[in-house]
Amino acid sequence: MIHKSKFRQSYLFFLCAVAFFSCNKSTKPDVGNIKVDIKIERFDKDLYNGREKSIALTDSLLHKKYGAFYEDFIFKMVGNESYSRQEVLQGLYEDRNNAFADLNKEVDSVFPSLTQVENELTQSFKYIKYYYPKAQIPRFIGFLSGFSYQTPIGDDYVGIGLDMFLGKDSKFYGALVHSIPLYLSRRFTPDYIVPRVSEYYARENLFRERDEDRSLLSKMIYNGKILYFMDQIMPDNLPDSIKIGYTGQQLDWCKTYEAEIWAYYLENNFLYETDYPKIQVFLSEGPFTPGLGENRLSAPKLGVWSGWQIVRKYMQENPKVTLQKLMAETDAQKILTNSKYKPKLSN
Repeated sequence: MIHKSKFRQSYLFFLCAVAFFSCNKSTKPDVGNIKVDIKIERFDKDLYNGREKSIALTDSLLHKKYGAFYEDFIFKMVGNESYSRQEVLQGLYEDRNNAFADLNKEVDSVFPSLTQVENELTQSFKYIKYYYPKAQIPRFIGFLSGFSYQTPIGDDYVGIGLDMFLGKDSKFYGALVHSIPLYLSRRFTPDYIVPRVSEYYARENLFRERDEDRSLLSKMIYNGKILYFMDQIMPDNLPDSIKIGYTGQQLDWCKTYEAEIWAYYLENNFLYETDYPKIQVFLSEGPFTPGLGENRLSAPKLGVWSGWQIVRKYMQENPKVTLQKLMAETDAQKILTNSKYKPKLSN
């Protein structure tokens, strides 16, 4: 049952689902001969071990090894330009509450090695290189963000905030519930590292959203294309719930009420609305979508999910369209029309 309501915008972060359309069957190309071998540099370890050296020497070594990432870490992530690099380092090492040491210990226990993550990223980026041979493979740097950044992307790096993937039951997240709500921290598990890194890389490095795409429909299709791209570069057994960040229950809700959700957009003339405060309810994170469903069981960011289903249907209906042509297509209306997307209301 669907009702109207208002919704408060939340910050965007981005198990058990079976693909709805046949396009999710394994049709992936052979990428065995593509040379990609991703290694994740452990800035977190280098930073922590640097406490045993002089501040000046550690600063020099970290700056030389990590360059732009180190600058961003010092001045944007944990400090600001009011302090020098060495002053920020000194503050980290002199933390009287031992929070820095405790967090390092926790990260080491969860991630004694990142070999599995490296192997999964390698496979994902092999597919990216298959479809986009000119795509540049950045440096991958593991670090502690102070619970502020999951996957920051710089000019030559992708950071992996390991403290943002410790597992939903980590003692740290419970203590931060006022700044990191549980509907977000439940996704802070190791399983989410590769999907989130791949997604943000695609959004920032390959397919930037156009400023002129202001309507709900254009934003739905843009996000749907990103998730369809994820379908092509992620393992076939990766649940849809992890790709989009839903619980299994939320995914089931979307499938059950797919036609009602679509009818709601149409009845309220939302598809071509460009006033962001009116459409952000369908695009933003949250524990649920207020006003849609009963007992707070609805899923958030329904426009993203609907856009994904439209794009999947479009590719199913137009088998000659390549992934590259899909991602280059800027006409959202064309994709909707040619998708023949029209979910049927249940009886």
